[in-house]
Amino acid sequence: MDARTDSCPAGQTSLGSLMKFSGSHILTVDQFTREDIDTVFAVADQMRPYAERRRITRVLEGAILGNMFFEPSTRTRVSFGCAFNLLGGEVRETTEVRASAIAKGESFYDTARVLSGYSDIIVMRHQIEGSVAEFADASRKPVINGGDGANEHPSQALLDLYTIRSEMESKGKPIDNLRIALIGDLRYGRAVHSLCKLLGLFDNLYMTLISPSELALPEEYTDALRAQGHTVRISDNLHNGIQGADILYCTRTQEERFPTPEEANRYRGLFRLNQAIYTEHCEPNTVIMHPLPRDSRTEASELDNDLNDNPNLAIFRQTDNGLLIRMALFALILDVVDRVHDSARDVGWYTGPPGQLL
Repeated sequence: MDARTDSCPAGQTSLGSLMKFSGSHILTVDQFTREDIDTVFAVADQMRPYAERRRITRVLEGAILGNMFFEPSTRTRVSFGCAFNLLGGEVRETTEVRASAIAKGESFYDTARVLSGYSDIIVMRHQIEGSVAEFADASRKPVINGGDGANEHPSQALLDLYTIRSEMESKGKPIDNLRIALIGDLRYGRAVHSLCKLLGLFDNLYMTLISPSELALPEEYTDALRAQGHTVRISDNLHNGIQGADILYCTRTQEERFPTPEEANRYRGLFRLNQAIYTEHCEPNTVIMHPLPRDSRTEASELDNDLNDNPNLAIFRQTDNGLLIRMALFALILDVVDRVHDSARDVGWYTGPPGQLL
């Protein structure tokens, strides 16, 4: 099964995308062009009434999602499951290696062949880089990469970019020409890696990479950004690095990627953002983002709780946007975009004030 094609057959989508979404794996953001991103975002916009529980659609009634998470997850796992449910589908989950036959020595090949017989689409997360692509090679159904080690996290990058677009639209700015600061563990942060690849498709960005040298963004990403014409500045000073930024993208120390907990503890809490630092060094409308989970332990606290009432804190709008993006990916891959509204009806239960979810 191909991960992408160079052109889209007539009737594949009605949105001018270059990617052949229908039946395709989503394994890396390298698959996406700007036109493809526009397609995903346009479909995500259409999903808002369903994500906000104002409307119900049953377009995927009878379809089954295999949610295979062999590494701990809260937001990504639940978000993918809810997104599929909101389109009318059902979800079957495996949540850890020891609960699967992989713990008994079963290969990715065998697991993929079996589970793809039970599912219409599969989302997989695993701690080994490249594992999801290996699984997808053997799968008979489309596979979405829910995160493979320190490598990539495509849906997170898409929802992050969607959030950046949404936050900047309200301020009258496009993504082009933005000043973006990436903060924290940039070496092991797969969300950062995928986001950098997507940002590289835009024009004239000013990127400040703030981290200890040991956790710097790998050179392959900085080299690619510079080759695409973007300005990249490297810093280990939080206060100086965040000045003038439109977007602050903070990350936690990815302790699960370090050889030992003691090694991770050396870097925990080095770059802490709180309201006082924000007020002194940031612009009044600087947007604060984080892929979550944020580490709220005292020794870490990369995003202090005193920022919770800051209107520019977008972290929960990010998680809400994740529903829209993942619903869009399911609709595109399973080729039901043009039929989502056919079975739609108003909800029959109390859902809160209109527009309050997102």
